[in-house]
Amino acid sequence: MAITAQDVNRLRQETGAGMMDCKKALTEANGDFEAAKDILRKQGQKIASKRADNATSEGIVLTQVSDNGATGVVVALACETEPVSKVEDFRNLAQSVLDAAVSTGASSKEELLATPQADGRSLQDHITDLMGKIGEKIDVVSYETVKAEKVVAYNHSNGKLGVLVGMSNTNGTDVTEVGKDIAMQIAAMKPIALDKDGVDSATIEREIEIGKEQARAEGKPENMLEKIAQGKLNKFYKESTLLNQEFVKDSSLTISQLLEKTSKGLTVTEFKRVAIG
Repeated sequence: MAITAQDVNRLRQETGAGMMDCKKALTEANGDFEAAKDILRKQGQKIASKRADNATSEGIVLTQVSDNGATGVVVALACETEPVSKVEDFRNLAQSVLDAAVSTGASSKEELLATPQADGRSLQDHITDLMGKIGEKIDVVSYETVKAEKVVAYNHSNGKLGVLVGMSNTNGTDVTEVGKDIAMQIAAMKPIALDKDGVDSATIEREIEIGKEQARAEGKPENMLEKIAQGKLNKFYKESTLLNQEFVKDSSLTISQLLEKTSKGLTVTEFKRVAIG
């Protein structure tokens, strides 16, 4: 049967696929709209399979905190190239991922991707559909939550970095501003843990060995290497653990001291830093 421009436009409106793809799908389906939709979905599945190993170094990171301020969510939707990350359909999809995360409280990425959307199909199905339309790999590369007495979120201006900070013992103090300052600290300084107790043993062993090798290269005696390495490890803790870092806005304070100055007993219980690229 003849495929009219009106038919092609209708399928395009319903699926968002390109004009030529819609025309090819309708032609292959002999004008059957539902069959044409299935063809377009299979196209997305083929692209997903073909590009499964491709790197996704672009995309968008979104955060949201619940109305009561006690739960925060951060999601990262990644793609292959920067132009795709700016496409409206991609950004709308990222918002759908965030909305699903907030509404369901999914316990894992897999559970999140299985979330039914308004049409009854899963979030993963919608991601696959957009891959077919755009021709790039698209993936939820990170999904994190933080629960605390007070959660503060920060999104960097490039849209590719988000931070959640959970705080406790606020004692009725409004800690929103200090929470934002700490979130920006995390964004800039990339701490690997809250304090030294949160640093895994493998990292500690590696830092001690590096310290020994540096001291040995400087000609220090063997019987001094362990002591010197421990000193370097303490410096590593100060630079790489949040509560021990110097506050970037006031180097006379550590983050721990900043919290205590804001409200006695105030502390950070958890943080998540998510970045693309």
